[in-house]
Amino acid sequence: MSRRRLVARNVSRNHLLAGDLEDGASFWAKFMGLMGRASLPEGSGLWLPGENGIHMLFMRFPIDVVFVSAPSDGSMARRTVLAARRAVPPWRGVVWRVGGAKGVLELPIGTIEASGTVVGDEIAIDPA
Repeated sequence: MSRRRLVARNVSRNHLLAGDLEDGASFWAKFMGLMGRASLPEGSGLWLPGENGIHMLFMRFPIDVVFVSAPSDGSMARRTVLAARRAVPPWRGVVWRVGGAKGVLELPIGTIEASGTVVGDEIAIDPA
């Protein structure tokens, strides 16, 4: 069975963050995250709904991480950026937590810089 695919867009900057965003809503997807993968291709990413922190244990590459709020209208789609962390290095045992975050986007390194994503931007997460 294939996982549901999503699209993440920075609406504030009209920039596609991930055209092939993996939905990490299941327990297994949240447990595994990106562990064991060799890389994260440009234009892809992992969406971890309901999360406010991550760890980088067993990771083999750095990533950009965007922490977002709960949607204001109760849907999945529109959320506000609460924190954006660039080039988070692998093998950091620390669990980063962002107060108020209700979802995490794990993206290829350089995505935050290329998109100009900053705190306060509006992010849309929609079915692909």
